[in-house]
Amino acid sequence: MAETRRTLVDVVVDKVLEHILSGEIKADDALPPEADIAKESGVSRLTAREAMKVLKAQNIVYVKRGLGTFVNPPERWTGLDAIMRAASRGVASDQVALRLLEVRRMVETGAAELAAFRHDEDDLAAMKKSIAEMESAHHAGDVDALTIADITFHDTVLRASGNPFVPALLGQLTTLLYAMRRETSAFPDVQRHAIYHHKQVLAAIASGVPSAARSAMDEHITQTFEDYRHFLAASKLKDGLVSDPDGAAAR
Repeated sequence: MAETRRTLVDVVVDKVLEHILSGEIKADDALPPEADIAKESGVSRLTAREAMKVLKAQNIVYVKRGLGTFVNPPERWTGLDAIMRAASRGVASDQVALRLLEVRRMVETGAAELAAFRHDEDDLAAMKKSIAEMESAHHAGDVDALTIADITFHDTVLRASGNPFVPALLGQLTTLLYAMRRETSAFPDVQRHAIYHHKQVLAAIASGVPSAARSAMDEHITQTFEDYRHFLAASKLKDGLVSDPDGAAAR
């Protein structure tokens, strides 16, 4: 398959985004004038203007009439690639993580409900295997192996829903999901909570009762919210790295 050709507009968008992700230009700061952006990138002002349109379309920047173009906080961005790059760089990662959990709650509770009456024995065996691998990794202190087993368990639930659109929805977020889960899984208590709730989800799906499966997955996501706020966000808040995320998590 031919590689997608990058345009000059793409180059300018990436350059401006890099200034933002590096912290050189912060949320609510004004961008340099289009003429300066064009000069830095070696492009025409028309190309710089088109790049600004792309950034505005993704809510990365906003315009104050008569004052210029300003940067939005990453939690307002709508471009998936930009959001993932921000998260991987630790820019507003607390808000991104909480928003990602909201998406997981919406998709995964429904997937568990469908899986309760569409799963087969292979699905249950795969879920059991993932839980066993999580337990082994927990005892060995292997965070990477535990994270992979955790994601594999959830991928199995998504596939067991029998709806191909479900795994496709979260599949686009694989890199971000791994980064976020590995971050929270560094805490042994979080690992224990995850193992317990995965067992509850497995039992509920195996029971064949859709409402029980939805409820078990919902309780798991709720526990994940609480773990993030108690262990990770609290740690970052103590270090002065993030603002207080209270109220950001959906209940």
